Amino acid sequence: MDFSSFSFEKSWWIFTLPAIAESHNLCNTWFLFSVFLVFLSCGLMTWAFSTGGPAWKNGRNHTGRVPIPGVNGLPIFGSLFRLSHGLPHRTLAAMANSSRSHKQLMAFSLGSTPVVVASDPQIAREILTSPHFANRPIKESAKQLMFCRAIGFAPDGSYWRLLRRIASSHLFAPKRILAHEPSRQLECADMVKAISKEQSLQGYICLRKHLQAASLNNIMKIVFGKRYETIETNEEAKELHELVREAFELLGAFNWTDHLPWLKYFYDPYRVNQRCSALVPRVKKLVKQIIDLHLLEGKSVNNNNNISDNSDFVDVLLSLEGDEKLSEEDMVAVLWEMIFRGTDTTALLTEWIMAQLILNPNIQSKLYEELKNVVGNKSVSDADIAKFPYLQAVVKETLRLHPPGPLLSWARLSTADVQLSTGMIIPANTVAMVNMWSITHDPQIWDDPLMFKPERFLPSVGGINVDVRGNDLRLAPFGAGRRVCPGKNLGLASVSLWVAKLVENFEWVATEGQPVDLTEVLKLSSEMKNPLSAVVIPRIRA
Repeated sequence: MDFSSFSFEKSWWIFTLPAIAESHNLCNTWFLFSVFLVFLSCGLMTWAFSTGGPAWKNGRNHTGRVPIPGVNGLPIFGSLFRLSHGLPHRTLAAMANSSRSHKQLMAFSLGSTPVVVASDPQIAREILTSPHFANRPIKESAKQLMFCRAIGFAPDGSYWRLLRRIASSHLFAPKRILAHEPSRQLECADMVKAISKEQSLQGYICLRKHLQAASLNNIMKIVFGKRYETIETNEEAKELHELVREAFELLGAFNWTDHLPWLKYFYDPYRVNQRCSALVPRVKKLVKQIIDLHLLEGKSVNNNNNISDNSDFVDVLLSLEGDEKLSEEDMVAVLWEMIFRGTDTTALLTEWIMAQLILNPNIQSKLYEELKNVVGNKSVSDADIAKFPYLQAVVKETLRLHPPGPLLSWARLSTADVQLSTGMIIPANTVAMVNMWSITHDPQIWDDPLMFKPERFLPSVGGINVDVRGNDLRLAPFGAGRRVCPGKNLGLASVSLWVAKLVENFEWVATEGQPVDLTEVLKLSSEMKNPLSAVVIPRIRA
């Protein structure tokens, strides 16, 4: 059979349009309006029968024994307008709560991007631990900011496996985290002094700036082997802080062109391309200067014998040989990601914890009593943290109520069709999200999910012992599977030590006339919309 003639015969009606148009006069407004309505109706019909919206057309969500339920959104745009502002994790939770099947897995469209979101621990585990979800969708800003060459966004393959091996064996090994405790102690001691000084000068303190300064210096010491005595007056420190803040804003901004590629030619409200192009040369210049300084000082001479457990990350990367050796460009990308991801997340989580302790003074008192009973007049150290079950419960409960990445920050991308235990099949090239906020606020999983109750994590009083490092998807704020956050142990060590020190040294109360406001705003991480202000009362140590 001649298929070309067949397709011609099927489309014969197209060639009658000029004659029809001519016979009715092309200037006939009613004719043009009728044609418009026909096309609009066809578009609406296609949209109406595509469960999940325009990106799920042609039965894309019906490939499994059980179809994936979804929401249609709008033609062309899908659910872009609903999710491009506000708190998308709460919006998605409300959408998914319409039925049990939606909570397990729900399909929707972000423009031309097909997306599924899981709000169920079992389905979340199947997605996060599947080898076919080892990739991440790369946003335009992430690509331009070099993150596609770092651990977070590098595609699954030999290069990414190399980075993961370097991270687990060299950068975030337990003995290396322990060796950097003096840096955490030093930054916390300086932070306590700065807080005490600000309290005496103005009668209250704004905590976030102190936490961010301590976090920046802590990660700088670990990654680059240097710290800044006065961040406010040091030009390099100010430059680095500005770079991190700009990158946070660019990577956290909702970029419409990621989902409507044709839009980039005439609509870029955040000026992503322009700002990324201006930022990257500054990042490369700063990081390369620090690498060159290490080489000039002879701190690293490609010899593993010169590397100790407390060596900084630059030294470690420069010492790698053979197959593990990275190019300078890749080193810049990896080190830049370490600084970027390690600066604000620790500060923001600690701020959430202290806000809850101020709102719950009885819990703050219990925590202080635990610290005092265990260490007495000694100063808290990393080795003591395991002896503080209530402190660990407070951290876990804050991670439950205020997960830093409520949608686990960065989604996954399927590289093949993935069949789930429910009978649903997620097609290849589908973006998958896990709504950790929805899971941690689900009343079917947690009793009184809106209440701050650390006791729920204390087996000694009937609570449960949950590992937050990715083994229990009821609470997995750092993700799970192959893409779990590699720096989770370092982050937990810093947060636990600093919270213990802040409670050990001060009693925390709300500022008069300025109550604690738990309103959140979602940027790259979930943070307090209004930075925490408090009055600190020095503890009298016996």
